[in-house]
Amino acid sequence: MKKFISITSIVALLCAGGYAAAELADGYTKVDPPNAEHPLDELISGYQFRKEGTQATQDDDFENPGMLLLDQAMDQWSVAEGSEGKACSDCHSDDPLESMQGVGSTYPKFTEEGDHRAFRNIENQINHCRTERMGAKPWKYDKPDMLGMTILVRHADRGEPVNVAIDGDAESYFERGKEMYYTRYGQLDMACSHCHEDNYGNYIRADHLSQGQTNGFPTYRLKWQGVGSVHRRFKGCMKNIRAEPYKVGEEDFLSLELYTSWRGQGLPIETPAVRN
Repeated sequence: MKKFISITSIVALLCAGGYAAAELADGYTKVDPPNAEHPLDELISGYQFRKEGTQATQDDDFENPGMLLLDQAMDQWSVAEGSEGKACSDCHSDDPLESMQGVGSTYPKFTEEGDHRAFRNIENQINHCRTERMGAKPWKYDKPDMLGMTILVRHADRGEPVNVAIDGDAESYFERGKEMYYTRYGQLDMACSHCHEDNYGNYIRADHLSQGQTNGFPTYRLKWQGVGSVHRRFKGCMKNIRAEPYKVGEEDFLSLELYTSWRGQGLPIETPAVRN
């Protein structure tokens, strides 16, 4: 029997000390956690928490609405822009799905260019290439051009496992993201972990709580009737608990993106996924 929980009830339970997550039904696809210190015993993609119709939409590349932005990005790949008159294909190759293999599954991460090192996600790296190499204007977060190109980079690794580095210089970002994940925010005094670690498999109203894995982003979300980034999802969650969101593309959300990516280390990239 499915277990439904109202937001009011979950807040009351959390204040009283919380409770264990419900047992999941048999047949959920899962991978083992990356190490014994991982907080989850099994890693389950958000795909497995969606209804069959939603899964079928994601599985069919002709029905998946996110593929429209991928097609747009494939065309954009060879378009020269900016003061340098360069296109993405000038630095990489004419086939983006080949040249971007092994890239999308590793972000966010530190990238190096000469003496300069910076911690970036895919969106920030795209804008770095546009401004510094093409002499073009940066794209805005969660706009079609940016979403499409981010999908392209991630889609090139579709089926490959999430593989982010959390050591070295990235460790401070990882620790910051972990701290954020377990920190209570907003008027509802809730943390990410309360829904996605303590209660995945349960329901809040009609929403079937997942583990909050990010292996499908950017994703087409039925609620949005469009594609959105993982930072848009973070922002929406913070608003849901009546908290002031951090800024997309900046250090706090980059840290949370690294930590949540690591929580799904080994899950296959599904971009563009379809979610509720």
